[in-house]
Amino acid sequence: MKRKDYNTLVQSKAPASKLLLNFCKAFLVGGLICTLGQILFEIYGKLGADEDNAKLITSISLILISAVLTALSLYDKIAKFGGAGTLVPITGFANAVVSPALDNKPEGKILGTGVQMFSIAGPVIVYGVLAANLYGLIYYILKVLKVM
Repeated sequence: MKRKDYNTLVQSKAPASKLLLNFCKAFLVGGLICTLGQILFEIYGKLGADEDNAKLITSISLILISAVLTALSLYDKIAKFGGAGTLVPITGFANAVVSPALDNKPEGKILGTGVQMFSIAGPVIVYGVLAANLYGLIYYILKVLKVM
């Protein structure tokens, strides 16, 4: 079979892409997550938290909600519907930490949950910390040299 014939056959058997629908679902789910965050921020502000503390409590709340939804296997259902919309950094990261930890729970608390908890998120944390230190060092050197 020639390459052109093979490509034609593959394209005829492949399901039609629902790209626009997927974009809309991702936008909807991501928007709902962000809206929930804004609603929580407003509620915490009305309850007397200053702006910085309201931001902190909102972040913690979103992480907790995401972790609980992951533990109840509901986050996967939301992700199946919303696709990339669930990758909003704070909730997606919480899901990425909790999910492998739960998958390896039968192996024990140390060698299962503890070791696997940061298997996906670990590199992000490591490289994020290293990059932050590198950028801080560059900023400090430029400030000392009076370039900035």
